[in-house]
Amino acid sequence: MKKIYHLSTCDTCKRIISKLNLPNDFQLQDIKTELITEKQIEEMRSLTNSYESFFSKRARLYKELDLKNKSLTEDDYKNYILEHYTFLKRPVIILNDKIFIGNSKKVVEAAKKVIHG
Repeated sequence: MKKIYHLSTCDTCKRIISKLNLPNDFQLQDIKTELITEKQIEEMRSLTNSYESFFSKRARLYKELDLKNKSLTEDDYKNYILEHYTFLKRPVIILNDKIFIGNSKKVVEAAKKVIHG
């Protein structure tokens, strides 16, 4: 699978996607217009160590709901991501059995190396 979960209105996602110079066989999913399914989030989870690893603690809703002062379980992380797209740390790049989460320079460079061999 070659897929990127992103937000089309996010300037950071746009910049990263253009920087990656993606081959035509990559599928892009705008998580605002095409919500993440339970099957998709479980596929992501199978490639990483936890739902928390792709949960965004920088989301405005995270602060509004005062989640930092709550003890969240793995199920909570999963449910919040399914409930509202803003909780997904973006972009999420999947290339076969590898997953790259977030927009740090290190993650983007690692994804670029794998994509372009």
